[in-house]
Amino acid sequence: MLLHEILRSAAETAPNDVALICPEDDVRLTFRQLAEQCEALAAAVAARVSPGGRVAIVAHNRAEYVVACYAVPRAGRVLVPLNPRLHRKELADLLNRSGSELVLADPALANGLAGCWERPVVTFDAWDALLAEGRAAAAADGAAPMPTDDGALAWLLFTSGSTGVPKGVRLTHRSLTAGMRTTLARRPVHADTVFLTPFPLCHVAGAYQVPMHHMRARPVVVMRKYDPAALPGLVERHGVTSMSLAPTMIDALLAVDGVERLRGRLRSIGYGASPITPELLRRTADVIGCDLGQGFGSTELSGNAVFLTPEEHRPELLGAAGRPGPGVGLRIVDDAWADVPAGEVGEIAVRAEQVCDGYWEDPKATDEAFRDGWFRTGDLGRLDADGYLYVADRKKDIVISGGENVSAREVEGVLRTHSGVRDVAVIGVPDARWGERVCAVVVAGDVPPAEDELVALCRAHLAGFKIPRVIHFVDELPTTGTGKVSKPALRQRFGAAG
Repeated sequence: MLLHEILRSAAETAPNDVALICPEDDVRLTFRQLAEQCEALAAAVAARVSPGGRVAIVAHNRAEYVVACYAVPRAGRVLVPLNPRLHRKELADLLNRSGSELVLADPALANGLAGCWERPVVTFDAWDALLAEGRAAAAADGAAPMPTDDGALAWLLFTSGSTGVPKGVRLTHRSLTAGMRTTLARRPVHADTVFLTPFPLCHVAGAYQVPMHHMRARPVVVMRKYDPAALPGLVERHGVTSMSLAPTMIDALLAVDGVERLRGRLRSIGYGASPITPELLRRTADVIGCDLGQGFGSTELSGNAVFLTPEEHRPELLGAAGRPGPGVGLRIVDDAWADVPAGEVGEIAVRAEQVCDGYWEDPKATDEAFRDGWFRTGDLGRLDADGYLYVADRKKDIVISGGENVSAREVEGVLRTHSGVRDVAVIGVPDARWGERVCAVVVAGDVPPAEDELVALCRAHLAGFKIPRVIHFVDELPTTGTGKVSKPALRQRFGAAG
């Protein structure tokens, strides 16, 4: 199935039903209106961008973003969603690496690209004119040719890798729609479901769930950004029955005045990124009384592949990520690619139709990640005798702060450019609000740097969420027997004090 066929089918069966609500902009679009905008934008993109060319989008969540998610692949081009929180230098690097021919952007964010990006940028204040251009092109030349290959690239999402260089994940129509079907099998969408997501559409967790609900012709409420205080009102106003939140978001929601109004209205919350604690599960049950379902996945998996259903949220299973969805093969392997016995920790490998088809212009990373049809996730885990997956640790050196992936090596590379830094290791330390904070452990040179100098250096090159919130100075970094820095030892030493 092709992405735009999801929208076309819904527009045929339920043309006047609401498809999309963006409350901050007071936008409500029916499936017919969304499909019409998709066709117009597809025609405009086809006229401006070469076949198979990349169209980047730099924006916060909004209706135009959803249209682009459908329309760019509809035109036979590739959408490149970029995190609007990135530093302008980082954005320019990814735009160049992807070979993007056109950028769609929020006006304020487009201004930030001035001087580091010279190719065409269309801002959303020119949206109506862009759609008119597309309608005129379609009237003159006919509709854009219909893509037919579901193995074609649809979205190119960049994700931080263990090397510190962001990798472009190649998501096809086939992998994305397969991921949606897998999730639907474990998190059913009902005839009266109204779904809300606060996740950024530049992340797969936010992007794939919109067309997934449109597969069932159900509306989606897309928040500009997460605002827990606004949620009770949105649930009441739009009849929201389900949503996706990270555990930290659920915790923040429970502290909101009026959260008890969700009881009896909100039926389910899907969560991911980490297991839920028994205490948070109890509080959610006491205050909201809704079902909870966990998902484990990644960008490379086009969404979630392993699920812990509401019925499985029992005390003895709360540490589990769940069991694989239909059509998902799961293995736990050692470094020699042999399966490890049940209960032992190894690397998690996945085989499924929803797996991406590799990394953008990076054959080395692709070869390392794929073997015999299996994708090596880089995460460590174990399987119990009943087939439940428990995630033990991240093999990749990534800090997850507030839901954002931060490459430790990328931050280390910036800090090492300071003349006063002899060596440095970056780790994640626990944080009650953000899950983890970025912590830098620095070995100073002959002229020790001031802490604010290092923060300023990072701010000049990195997004705000990547800047170390904690900096410790040490005489030397602990090492393993092979001479590598022992980050487990650093986490043990600084994790509590972080």
